[in-house]
Formats: sequence, structure tokens, C-alpha cells
Amino acid sequence: MRGRNVIDVNMDLHQPQLIADCLIHTFSFLPEEDLIRASAVCKDWNEAAESPWLWRRFCLQRWSFCNLSVLGSEQESRSWKRYFLRRCHLEMKMAKGSSGGYTCKSLRGHTGRVVGFEYLQGNSAQHPDIWNSSSTVCSASSDGTVRAWDIQKGQLLWCSPVQSPLTAIVSDERREVVISADCEGHVKTWRGLTGQEVASFSTASTHCALLQYNVNSNWFLTVGTGRGSVCTLADPTLTQKSSVVVCDGFKVDMLLVSPDRKWIFAGTKDSKDLSPKVIHTESLTSPSEGEDPLCQSVPVTGCQAAVFMPTQPARLALVHQGPWDKALTVFDVAIQKTKYKSEIQVQQVESFPLTLTSWSSRVLLAAKDSDVLVLAAGLQLRVYSLKGALLASFEEHTMPISSMCVDSFRVVTASQDLSLRVLTWRSDRGPGWTLESQYHLLGGSHTVSRGFTAVACDYASIVAAAEGKDGKDVLKAYSFTS
Repeated sequence: MRGRNVIDVNMDLHQPQLIADCLIHTFSFLPEEDLIRASAVCKDWNEAAESPWLWRRFCLQRWSFCNLSVLGSEQESRSWKRYFLRRCHLEMKMAKGSSGGYTCKSLRGHTGRVVGFEYLQGNSAQHPDIWNSSSTVCSASSDGTVRAWDIQKGQLLWCSPVQSPLTAIVSDERREVVISADCEGHVKTWRGLTGQEVASFSTASTHCALLQYNVNSNWFLTVGTGRGSVCTLADPTLTQKSSVVVCDGFKVDMLLVSPDRKWIFAGTKDSKDLSPKVIHTESLTSPSEGEDPLCQSVPVTGCQAAVFMPTQPARLALVHQGPWDKALTVFDVAIQKTKYKSEIQVQQVESFPLTLTSWSSRVLLAAKDSDVLVLAAGLQLRVYSLKGALLASFEEHTMPISSMCVDSFRVVTASQDLSLRVLTWRSDRGPGWTLESQYHLLGGSHTVSRGFTAVACDYASIVAAAEGKDGKDVLKAYSFTS
């Protein structure tokens, strides 16, 4: 029996494919650093260590998702191994923020306040294309212009004709459309590549909150007005579909859409007595004649911030006025259909008081995955679990936090102290996710700027608006390269 086993082994040694399969299986237990070392041992080990299956496994284990479409064919220049190494290198640069790991461009041209900016062609944090570092940002200003910028080159791509002072901007990257609103209530769509005006719609409101979303292949824009109504328009041609009052007499300044696109959240920060509402999206985009939109009040008042949990179909978190102080409450939204009618159910999941040492009139709320909430108020940045456990707390800014950007890799906060603080996510076995403070980026001199007013990120860049003391705001673009 023993001799037969020896003969079998010797026979197997003459089967190269079996040897390669065994090596690949063995190498699957190695970390990537050891796999690279193993590839230098000999030709057979090198061929096994270069297996696309191994590097694809590394990618999916580390990030859970990868932009598979950018790989194309499994050619050497765009292999799973190069994807993994390039993305790791880029994340290392973004996490360390070392000198030379990024470039900073000042985007100048606006002669007024920047009221908002949006990535038009960005590098999605959910599906990054690490082979292409080009990003386009569109900004709107009180000077009445929309401008598009290549942020890596620091170049102006186009500028719209001057109109009334602008108040808001959103974009749709998929259709390459930019949407702006001005102080006279004119909502306009622009072609993102050329700046050509596509359509215009008048709301006759001095205030407009904009929310763009796609349901299947259909394009919609919901506009919150200063009179408390929500108007829904279809297609970039801006054809009106519906209008409903949600907070009569107060401006709608909170508009959100759920991840499954089935729910619109609308509310106002101007009243401590009014409750925000959730509206069934279909009743806004495809209203039934003679029927009111399906709408339900959320049982809280004095709402100051809200967010849908990104990996849940319809889980909503709100910061609002509690019995004694501010509270954070989480609700699940669903629809219940009976034989004769449909009703919206808003069911409380969790609620806990917020015991921050200082409060600001500006409260910011964001979410990561299904069970982690990020809150900024005043100088403080806090991370909570869904059940209210404090996972991390930071007070690194010397002036109030004005804006923050949260994605699957990092959190970036902007402040009136003219700095950006960059923090990265770390997974702990116990409480789950927490944040680690990494570094800060400076935005220039306080002799010419009052501080950062807004920040946005894609996978490989950070853009922030700096308020100029001369009334001319500047965009600062920080680009990381792999």
C-alpha cells in the first residue's frame, strides 16, 4: 500500500495542471504581500501566483464590490492583480494625505457666492474606475452662472449665460444633465458636456430645493418651494407631473429619496411644530386622476436633519426635538395594501437622546451601510450605532463644521476654520465600524477667505468651496492619483 502511494505521487508530478491547481489552492491562504514574494520563487510559482482567480478573490474580499466593467478583457494592462495593487496604492495615498500624494487646484472665475456644486463626471465611491482619474464638477453661484470644471487640470470647461442669482444645483451623471434654480424660481436643465440650455420651468418661488432621481429608466426632478409645496417634473424637458402641499407656509428645505426610490421625504427646518412627511414616489410621478398623493406624517416635530440608510430599502433616521432635548429616531417606511385602499406605515425602530456638549444651528446627518450614523453639530463629529451607542467622537476643528461628505472609505468634514479633516473607516470585531482621524487639508489664508462652506468627494478627489472675503468664492480641488 505504501509503495503504491509513492508511485501515485510520482505519476502526479508529471501532471502540470494538477501541480498548478494545488499551488493556486495553497496560495489562496496567503495574504497579498506573501503572494507577491512567492511569485518570485520560480516559474511555476510565478504562474500560479499570477492567477486572475486569486487576485479577483482578493478584490472581492477587501471591497465586496469592484467596477468589473472597467477591466474589460483580462489583458495584462488591466488585470485583477493590477486593479488590486493600483486601488490599494490609491487608498494608501488618500488615507495618509502625504505631501506629493495629491495635487491641489484653485478653481477661480465666479464673481459671487458659490451656492452649491455637484460632480457631473466623477469616480463613484461605489464603483470606482481606478484607470480614469478625470472628474468634472459643476458649480452654481449668486453671480448667475453655472460653470463646469475639469478638477484635475484646474480648467474651466464651460460657463452658462448670466441669469438671476442662482440658489441651488443638482446633477444627473448618467444622462450628463445639470439642473439649477434661481432666486426667481426658474428651474433650468443644461447639457453637462456643452452647457447648452435644455429646458426651463417656473415655480414662482424665491426658494427651490432640488432632488433628482431615476425610477427604472425614467427621469424625475422633485422641487420643494418656499410656499411649502412639492412639485414633480418628468424628463430633462421638465414636464410637470404633480404638485402637493407638505408644509403650508414654510419652505421645503429637506428633500430625500429612499435607496429603493419608492419614497420621498420632505420637510422644513423653519418650524418646531410641523412634522415632516413621507410620500409614495409613484403617487408623485404617476398620479391617479382625482386622488391625492399617498402621504404620511412622520411622528416627530422640529426636524433638523434626516437621512435614508443607504443599504436599506426605506429606513429613515432623523434628528428632531425630543421631550427635553434633541433626539435621533429611526423609522421604517412601508406600504400596506388592503382590498380597498393603500396606507403608509411609519414604524419606529430605535430612538435615543443626543447629549452633545454644544449645539449649532446647523446639524448634519449621514449614514454608512445599514447601522452606522454620522452626526456633526458645532465643533463635534460623532459616530453612533443604530441603537445609540457612541462609537467615536472627535472635536478637531477650531470653528463649526459647515459640511461633511461620507462614503464607504472615509469621512471628510469642512469647517469655517478653512480646513478639511479626513477620517477613514475601520472595522472592529466588537462594535462594528468606527472612524480613525488621519490628517487635514488646508484651504488657504484667512486674509482672503472666511472658511469652507461645503465639501463633496468622489473616490479619488475632494472638492470644497471657500468663501472669499471679497465676495468671490473659490473652489479647492484635491486630486489623488494611483
